Amino acid sequence: QVQLVESGGGLVQAGASLRLSCAASGRTFSTPAMGWFRQAPGKEREFVAAISWSSTNKYYTDSVKGRFTISRDNAKNTVYLQMNSLKPEDTAVYYCTADTSTTRVRTGPGYWGQGTQVTVSS
Repeated sequence: QVQLVESGGGLVQAGASLRLSCAASGRTFSTPAMGWFRQAPGKEREFVAAISWSSTNKYYTDSVKGRFTISRDNAKNTVYLQMNSLKPEDTAVYYCTADTSTTRVRTGPGYWGQGTQVTVSS
């Protein structure tokens, strides 16, 4: 019932910035909370950030605090991940996620996008 499509990934140098976008379609009101996971080659998927419908509640994994900012524009059904001061260890496929609460988005979201590749060179 909900489709998620990520965009904005690419190849950048360490210290650069990228902004990822996730466009949601379908019955988006059924999954008000959204977020981002990432997966590096050979590693498990890792929670990155989550945001509530109202943007009042935001959550970040420790490794990205102070560098990444999650935001959303509900009129556009879009969530963003602004990534600054990128490091090689940020290299991964980034997935947009959605579910009924930020708790679910952080721990086991039900909806996933196809992913967008972010590569940070040193």
